[in-house]
Amino acid sequence: MAKRLTEKQKKEMSQSFSIGKTIDELSNEFNCSKLTIIRNLKRSLGESTYKELINKSKKLKKELIFHKDEEINHSNIELNLESSNDDLKDIKTLIENQNENDPNSFSQFIEISPLDYEIDNSHQKDLSSVPISEIDFPQIVYMIVDKKIELEIKLLKDYPEWSFLPIDDLNRKSISIYFDLKIAKRSCNKEQKVIKVPNTDVFRIVAPILLSRGISRIVSSEKLIAL
Repeated sequence: MAKRLTEKQKKEMSQSFSIGKTIDELSNEFNCSKLTIIRNLKRSLGESTYKELINKSKKLKKELIFHKDEEINHSNIELNLESSNDDLKDIKTLIENQNENDPNSFSQFIEISPLDYEIDNSHQKDLSSVPISEIDFPQIVYMIVDKKIELEIKLLKDYPEWSFLPIDDLNRKSISIYFDLKIAKRSCNKEQKVIKVPNTDVFRIVAPILLSRGISRIVSSEKLIAL
């Protein structure tokens, strides 16, 4: 179940997010999941303000990464030059010493291994899918359906909180479940209604049927569940 935050904590969270704190930092500070942080920020700030701040944060992050890479490359060049100069000094000293002891030393040569410095700029993405076999469902959950009792099916890219996933994952079909009836009702529009699922074992039973319809993920408030 999602951790309940006090109104004071929610206010502090919104203020911290507005001045630049990340979702990860807020998750550690308030000791709750990133999805809980995102859900409360959207309620406090509104969807548009939240997206605006997220986009601003992503832009700043890209700029920081760019400047950091520039600094690393600049330092790397200086290191190469410094190492090259040191190698040249060593070679000069060695040749001078050889010349003093061996008049034929000019016919000799020294092989220098090439300078090779690699910078790993790869960025790992957090793949958060958890197999349904590892999920401990609560006894009761809620789902949103239309008037014909058809499940609401969405692509993962329709959920802003999962936007960090790879493109292939974002195009997966999914259904949503809710652990809290109030949250489910807030997510329900006039053309839909909320139904109760009293036996959550049904998701494991119908997993093959959902997969046959192209539905491979279940989205909950805390986890992204892989069928």
